[in-house]
Amino acid sequence: MELGRDSDTGGQVKYVVELARALGMMPGVYRVDLLTRQVSAPDVDWSYGEPTEMLNLISSDSTPREYGESSGAYIIRIPFGPKDKYIPKERLWPYIPEFVDGALKHIIQMSKVLGEQVGGGDPVWPAAIHGHYADAGDSAALLSGSLNVPMIFTGHSLGRDKLEQLLKQGRQSREEINSTYKIMRRIEGEELTLDVSEIVITSTRQEIEEQWRLYDGFDPILERKLRARMRRGVSCHGRFMPRMVVIPPGMEFNHIVPPDLDEAEKHEEKSAPDPTIWSEIMRFFSNPRKPMILALARPDPKKNLTTLVKAFGECRPLRELANLTLIMGNRDDIEEMSTTNASVLLSILKLIDKYDLYGHVAYPKHHKQSDVPDIYRLAAKTKGVFINPAFIEPFGLTLIEAAAHGLPIVATKNGGPVDIHRVLDNGLLVDPHDQQSIADALLKLVSDKHLWAKCRQNGLKNIHLFSWPEHCKIYLSRIATCKPRHPKWQTNDAEGETSESDSPSDSLRDVQDLSLNLKLSVDGGKTEESVTLDNASDTVNGKTKTDQLVSTLSKNNMDSTRKVGSMDKEDRNTVNKLLTLKRRKYIFVIASDEISEFLEIIKKVIQAVQKDRDAGSIGFILSTSLTISEINSLIASGNFRPSDFDALICNSGSELYYPSGTSEKSPTGLPFVVDLDYQSFIEYRWGGEDLRKTLIRWVTSINEKSKEGPIISEDETGSTAHCHAYKVKNPTLLPPVKELRKLMRIQALRCHVIHCQNGTRLNVIPVLASRCQALRYLYVRWGMNFSNTVVFVGECGDTDYEELIGGIHKTVIMKGIGCDAHKLHSNRSYPLEDVVPLDNPNVVQAERKDVDDIRTHDAAKQLFSLNNII
Repeated sequence: MELGRDSDTGGQVKYVVELARALGMMPGVYRVDLLTRQVSAPDVDWSYGEPTEMLNLISSDSTPREYGESSGAYIIRIPFGPKDKYIPKERLWPYIPEFVDGALKHIIQMSKVLGEQVGGGDPVWPAAIHGHYADAGDSAALLSGSLNVPMIFTGHSLGRDKLEQLLKQGRQSREEINSTYKIMRRIEGEELTLDVSEIVITSTRQEIEEQWRLYDGFDPILERKLRARMRRGVSCHGRFMPRMVVIPPGMEFNHIVPPDLDEAEKHEEKSAPDPTIWSEIMRFFSNPRKPMILALARPDPKKNLTTLVKAFGECRPLRELANLTLIMGNRDDIEEMSTTNASVLLSILKLIDKYDLYGHVAYPKHHKQSDVPDIYRLAAKTKGVFINPAFIEPFGLTLIEAAAHGLPIVATKNGGPVDIHRVLDNGLLVDPHDQQSIADALLKLVSDKHLWAKCRQNGLKNIHLFSWPEHCKIYLSRIATCKPRHPKWQTNDAEGETSESDSPSDSLRDVQDLSLNLKLSVDGGKTEESVTLDNASDTVNGKTKTDQLVSTLSKNNMDSTRKVGSMDKEDRNTVNKLLTLKRRKYIFVIASDEISEFLEIIKKVIQAVQKDRDAGSIGFILSTSLTISEINSLIASGNFRPSDFDALICNSGSELYYPSGTSEKSPTGLPFVVDLDYQSFIEYRWGGEDLRKTLIRWVTSINEKSKEGPIISEDETGSTAHCHAYKVKNPTLLPPVKELRKLMRIQALRCHVIHCQNGTRLNVIPVLASRCQALRYLYVRWGMNFSNTVVFVGECGDTDYEELIGGIHKTVIMKGIGCDAHKLHSNRSYPLEDVVPLDNPNVVQAERKDVDDIRTHDAAKQLFSLNNII
């Protein structure tokens, strides 16, 4: 790992890789796949271009029965975005759909491979999907919905907190911050993870109480109330909240030389040469025997290194007693660094010159990851101190590493170091804004040898509490409480009762004091009650809950239903029609509410490819916000047959229908069959009737405030069990969709709110439902060829329009269609280019007249080579 290469290669990278490796070696875990981006660029290591890399090798004494040929932990690199360019994380957002589609393809393939190896021929699906950081959380949410698999999330750092910190510094305006960091798109991604995640793993309690509470979708007080209600079996009125679980990161100790061996080394290994990095650091010092104050951080403003240098430079006693070592990543030339990092480094160099710290400060240009343990050892050998002066530190993995090497610490009092210090008790906490406080703490530790020795000993004594096995043990116990959810193609499968994750055993230890006066208002009002979290390590019958839960994880996964369930009569009659989706070489998706405008286009395309269509290689899907009755009328008006389409995505993606395989009509009286399995997929966190009651109250309040009379009303004919539809009389008077989404999230109502039909209709559907997600469902269930799918959309559309653009499918934007919908997007929190790549080769624009040209060329070449489609 090129740690310190840039702002994207910090502690999070190390955390995730080591977590994957550690999980891969845990009992009950068969395989761990760490999905990331494949990059083949000249400015990064060649290994970034390798599609697969194994993280841990199976030991020689392992048997095939214990593991299997595909077991272990792997890095899987998914190609998405520009193939030959390294892209900073802030610029990756437009390519997220492409990553999700590629990841979905890998997971489906792997499920089949594992099914053949260890699943008895039936697919083996993931036990959980874990997103790390906002962009991966957004991706994991979409994958979770596509596969019906539980989702877990770790933020590492949070956008709302970062925005607050940057605004406090006053260096950039809100607009500049958003332009640089795409902060609003990031925040929306984090809000989506709260909508979908079953568990949110944090490193500290502070992250929950002070950072996550900044989000619309999380309220610590409301979360405790909901857990209390679930514990007592009381209705939560359709409200859901993810569980926040504190699990400190782990650390690998196998490469650490126990500090107690230092004395023995002096006698037994006198001939062993010092590590090269030692001489690289020592050459800076005029007196290398002095204690070393060590800081290990990127030259990023939030790491607060300039304040550290000022504190050192202005405290004469500290300069006389100690040296300062700054390990600030790797660089060849300051001019080649990012503007922000270069600015911080230049500021540090100017401060060194200002205070004349030559001979007192080391700042080597290069170090390898393997050098880091030696750097800690050198600081400990000189009886030095490790310092993390960051303005806020989400966790502080380097503090644990330092403690493991026998180094006392001085750390910021903001964030994770508070919890680390509570466990290790091996140093001092300081206000990072108080320069004098930093200098005093460092001086106290390097001058008081008794205190130094006590802090060193405390750290070494308690460090085992941060081991990876300990972390993974708790982690797996939490996953085991999630109700197993996997793709199940059954219509008569009786779903289990209340999931364990919603059961009394998982959250609250004692709620008697709260249950006496628990009141949950429809408006999500906040009160001040507090409840203690359950301790996962309580002993039960001589065995901890953690051990019991870990032991059930493998069983839950392997015992989950894998068989294809029995189909009812309608399904059996339709199955041959459904299987045609697998045989289609190409699929056209007409995705627009302006279906009437697309009718002529559909006719022309069908006529152009009639030969291939009759041969069965081409299929058509309609995707719209209309109801199935409205679509049926529209099809009839265009003189189409229901059998002309392979699938119909209705009500903004909350329902999926197929043409009936027989002459008999369905119970609706229409020649279509509903996919009940799709409904079970999107049922997750759906508030149903309770959500509807809240929406009716919202509608009433909107109409009461209107001076022009009622502007919105319930559309009973357009509503279904998974879609609450509303007619909008005057779209300009209705609040933008982002405000309604915010209102729902504040009340812990998890749903997807969509303005459609040029703002004249409002559809509220399950959070995991959308027109694009319905296509991914078809891909998972029927093996629809996603890369050979062409989606036709207008210039603009419903407020889920942006989801349909991007990904591995092809998109054709028809000019002149859907133009009136532009106003629906005028109040978005972020520009369209933060969602859709402007240079996407899979997206083209076409005029209506261009469709006429299709008939003059070979169908296969014309329709499926985007350069020729127009």
